[in-house]
Amino acid sequence: MPGGWVYILTNRPNGTLYIAVTSDLALRIWEHREGLVEGFTKRYGLKMLVYAEHHDDIGAAIQREMTMKHWPRAWKVKLILKDNLNWIDLYDQLA
Repeated sequence: MPGGWVYILTNRPNGTLYIAVTSDLALRIWEHREGLVEGFTKRYGLKMLVYAEHHDDIGAAIQREMTMKHWPRAWKVKLILKDNLNWIDLYDQLA
């Protein structure tokens, strides 16, 4: 199985958080930014990639996503701040 990415999007620092998984991070974030993904991210304008972690196995990425979705918000924010203290949009670093 190919690998996967768990990622977190937001609309602003300390804003609404969205956690998801994908096998093609650059494409998926581009789709969110262009408004091509209907639903929660489009409704709330979630376009800033503030966290991403790669897993060699897509199954492991899916399990991690499901686990993280059940975390308290404070844990998610702490995870973001660990590597992205200023809530910088990481999208430009994907290339």
